Amino acid sequence: QVQLVESGGGLVQPGGSLRLSCAASGSIASINRMGWYRQAPGKQRELVATITSTGNTDYSDSVKGRFTISRDNAKNTVDLQMNSLKPEDTAVYYCNAYLLPRFTWEYRDYWGQGTQCTVSS
Repeated sequence: QVQLVESGGGLVQPGGSLRLSCAASGSIASINRMGWYRQAPGKQRELVATITSTGNTDYSDSVKGRFTISRDNAKNTVDLQMNSLKPEDTAVYYCNAYLLPRFTWEYRDYWGQGTQCTVSS
């Protein structure tokens, strides 16, 4: 059984900061890519940022320069530091891991339960 558990999020004023954390646990052999996605009301889920096991990162254009993704391979954790937040960043943020469960031969995507981030004055 593999679990992704998120923490962080909440309510912040425009211009403020939030930090999200996600820990993957369970029967895991290897994690390739980890990342964060978000889904605003009435919209499709979209990529925010991803990071590979070697530290290569990718960001959505809408968050470049404001958000920073980081990862601890030893702890199977991924964080998202969000600065200069805007109302349009309001969404449910989901942690994602593309990983190989133990005793299997295929990598697959796993998702956290989501955490609400609201940017409002």
